[in-house]
Amino acid sequence: MINPISHIHWKEISVDLESLSGKDAEIDIAPLNSGLEAEVYKISTSESDFVLKVWNRSSKPNISIQFKLLQDMFKQGMAVSRPIGWGMDELNNQVLLTSFDGMPIDKVNKSKLAVFANMLTDIHKLQPELLNTPVPKYDFAGYFFPGIDEHFDIKEQLSQLVTNTNIEQNQLIHGDYNLGNILESNGKYTIIDWTNVQLGDPKYDIAWSIILMRIYVSERYSSHYRSLFVTMNNYSKDELEKYEAIACLRWILLNRTQNLPKGNNTIQTVKSILRENSYLTEKLLC
Repeated sequence: MINPISHIHWKEISVDLESLSGKDAEIDIAPLNSGLEAEVYKISTSESDFVLKVWNRSSKPNISIQFKLLQDMFKQGMAVSRPIGWGMDELNNQVLLTSFDGMPIDKVNKSKLAVFANMLTDIHKLQPELLNTPVPKYDFAGYFFPGIDEHFDIKEQLSQLVTNTNIEQNQLIHGDYNLGNILESNGKYTIIDWTNVQLGDPKYDIAWSIILMRIYVSERYSSHYRSLFVTMNNYSKDELEKYEAIACLRWILLNRTQNLPKGNNTIQTVKSILRENSYLTEKLLC
């Protein structure tokens, strides 16, 4: 395979890339599991491993901001990958090169869940004003519910919830905290995919993580996961229920528009969430 690093126009770099970027550089390239927004590759040399993420699909986030915020958070000692550089490939796609920090979590237990809850809580405690890079702030519904105007039933439910919920956008949030975005290597955990980093409401960030845990892992673990956040942050279960309703509405919208990954019991689990959450109705899945 042609060395993709040699064809990148780097906008910013934090280390010397000469050993990677030469046309004759000896590297191994292996594709990693990619999400909805980009393709991801593991780049290996005789000395180190890296991750190259290429935004070659419809999503075009500002990778410059992500790179700078990763630099800031890495210096603050947060559990993030070391940013190496960002730039543009030959097709004018944005790319980001970071350290390789392991593989996504495939099994959980209560001890791991406590670690993951602590990691997200630590992110929310980080004061944005202490970072050298301004953290972006977006319209909540416009950002997390793209295309909602074409789905009146979801929009109606969301409008009621937002009206009755005091959503605050003044703290750093990850925006998509889930097991697929937590890497493990020799007992060390690293949070990746900061595409959605912004000023937001920690309760929404937590709720989205809980809903994904419920849908893709189990009710038992998601219930324990929720209880950890309630204890750590002094939230009430009723308070989180409203945000979980908002998060579930987002999953339903994205599933309609992007056909999200589903297992044998996924739809049944979502139906259970709709039945049990007093702010939602099961007909949303019709």
